[in-house]
Amino acid sequence: MPDVRAIAFDAYGTLFDVHSVMAACREVTADPEALSLQWRAKQLEYTWLRALMGRYEDFWEVTQAALRFSLRRLAIEASEAQVGRLMEAYLSLSPFPEVPETLKALHPRCALAILSNGSPRMLQAAVESSGLKPYLHHVISVDSLRTYKPNPAVYDLAHKTMGVPANTVAFVSSNSFDVVGAKAFGLRVCWCNRAGAPLDALGFAPDVTVRRLDEIPKALGL
Repeated sequence: MPDVRAIAFDAYGTLFDVHSVMAACREVTADPEALSLQWRAKQLEYTWLRALMGRYEDFWEVTQAALRFSLRRLAIEASEAQVGRLMEAYLSLSPFPEVPETLKALHPRCALAILSNGSPRMLQAAVESSGLKPYLHHVISVDSLRTYKPNPAVYDLAHKTMGVPANTVAFVSSNSFDVVGAKAFGLRVCWCNRAGAPLDALGFAPDVTVRRLDEIPKALGL
């Protein structure tokens, strides 16, 4: 993949471990993994449904609605104060272990950005709490479009915001639907397949696949 001038990273599940909320989940349940998994699955489902219906709410509202559904689905009793603390956990998600050093290494070589479903406030908080802010040139939210991935308009934001041709942008995500969406749009795509999961069978494949983000410099020839 020659001539990569910019890299746009998905945030949730790629840079930030969404299941680091399990520490907060332990306050309300003896099975924090079940709550975290249900919460994440419903969060993504709500983004797709709202995009299809044309009924946008920002990612904070979507995340809260998904949490409330998950608590009901799992029959977990939680006070409003506890719901608030669970939501606050999304503002300080832990980055995956290799992320800081990877971004630090890539920063001098090309422009780096986040391209995410997250609302601007959520992304700003996560970037600052994780210490990743110095390595990012742009933090791009779908909020300006009022829709969600994998709408092609979202991926179009990357090169337009970063000021480079689309064919010089490499998009990195750990989410299979996101990989397929970006590739269908026409970006170069790197799939960070940490779980060794199968790719969604939608007719598009990533240009390269890695298991950890610190494999990206070699994979992209940087």
